[in-house]
Order: sequence, then C-alpha cells, then structure tokens
Amino acid sequence: MPDSQQLHDVLINLRRVIRATDLQSKRVVKKCGLTIPQIMVLSAIHELGDVTVKRISDKVSLSQATVTTILNRLEDRVLVERVRAQKDKRIVNARLTEEGRSMLDNAPPLLNEKFIDRFEDLDSWEKSQILCSLQRIASMMDAENIDTAPLSEVSNDTF
Repeated sequence: MPDSQQLHDVLINLRRVIRATDLQSKRVVKKCGLTIPQIMVLSAIHELGDVTVKRISDKVSLSQATVTTILNRLEDRVLVERVRAQKDKRIVNARLTEEGRSMLDNAPPLLNEKFIDRFEDLDSWEKSQILCSLQRIASMMDAENIDTAPLSEVSNDTF
C-alpha cells in the first residue's frame, strides 16, 4: 500500500474515533447534564476525598485553571463545595456534596459500553499495544502538553 494511502487511512480512522468521541460526549451531557470533564472532576474528588485543585488536576490530566473553572461551575450547581483545611487555613479543598454524590452515582459510563466490553475482552498484550499506539499518535501530534480529558475536547463550551 503506498504511503499516501496509509496516511489517508490513518486520517479517516482518527476522524472516526473523534466522531465516536463527540457522540458519546453528547450522550453523556444529554443523560446527566454534565460534561465528561465535569464527571471526571467529581469522580476524582470522590476517589481522593477532600482535595486540592492541584491534586485533582494531576488526577484528571487537566490544567489547574481548567479544573478551577470546572469547580466553579460544579459549585454553582451545588455539586461540590470548597472548604478550608483544618490544619492550614490557607489550603482550600474541594468536597462532594450529597447532590454531587448522587449525580456521580447516576452518571453514565464515560466510554461507550460496547467499547469497554470489547476492550476488556482483549488479551493483555493487545491492550498494551493499543495504549502504546495511542501514546505514539499523541506524541506525533505534539499532544503531550494539551489539556486533555477522555472523550471530550476541553473548551469553554464544554464546561
């Protein structure tokens, strides 16, 4: 197969992945009214407990500024609250509210369920190969330092 045909096929398949990602993101928003980055932040807070923006940022691979914007919107919806640490009042932590816990409990999976099932059925070496290939593609696209969240393009529109 000529190199130009392979490049064309790569671009077509990348576009298919992007389209599937967009559709899943829209399904999630329609079902629960939250974006995927918002669900990821809620999930990180649930997993980490009372937590700083920095730790959430590290957990979800989003910038601290993006996490702060997401937290502001989640706080406006009474899904999270900010509380000062007991030992050091300069530290402000995010905490889930009861409404936040309930919303997270009812949130749909972030990945298409068929994908999850199919991925889990793969052998370990196949999963590793997919991960390595995706990491290589991201590297080739100079995407290492881009604010990312699975299944969603992060912009002001998605908060």
